[in-house]
Amino acid sequence: MPKILIVEDDQTISKLIAASLSISGYESVPCFDGNEAVHMVRNEEFDLILLDIMLPGLDGFQVMEKIRETGTPVIFLTAMGDVSDRVKGLKSGAEDYIVKPFEPLELLARIEIVLRRFNREQKNLSFRDITVNMEERSVRRGSEIIDLTPKEYDLLVLFLKHQNVALSRDKILMDVWECSANIETRTVDNHVQRLRKKLGLEDCLKTVFKVGYRLENDL
Repeated sequence: MPKILIVEDDQTISKLIAASLSISGYESVPCFDGNEAVHMVRNEEFDLILLDIMLPGLDGFQVMEKIRETGTPVIFLTAMGDVSDRVKGLKSGAEDYIVKPFEPLELLARIEIVLRRFNREQKNLSFRDITVNMEERSVRRGSEIIDLTPKEYDLLVLFLKHQNVALSRDKILMDVWECSANIETRTVDNHVQRLRKKLGLEDCLKTVFKVGYRLENDL
């Protein structure tokens, strides 16, 4: 079930959107503040973000700037309908821009299109000369196929989807091993070391002191 973050400070509108999403089989999580939205996107997995622009804390454009690196697709939902605002929103990296008021059926159709397009694009992930084919679960460095264990593969995909984001060991355990108990954080360290060696990531898969790891992309 796709999980969608609704960043909207008007609770009535947020609840109406959530109800429409629920009927269509989507899970939704509400958020009412720009700063909170950045924190949630950096620490949780979402398939899509519905983002208002006029928010307390950071506005929608500022939120977009801070979460763009996560790669999570964004649809702006806003009363700001000027052409200049639409252009700014789309140039910031959003997948779509919908002006309020809107029909729920139109919103659901736009969401479906974005999720379908994004999922198709996500069949392949890349970083430097590394390419991951998500359908084949194969990893290549240049033309060479790199053999990874299932957990090494899952860990690599996690880093590729969160480039330039510091991931804590606990989050890595939850996402890759689906638990945080009965497995030592040293397990994460060992797998990271093997990824660095197998894929030549020693200079960019950085240790974040007292936190975890970050895959740095300077491009």
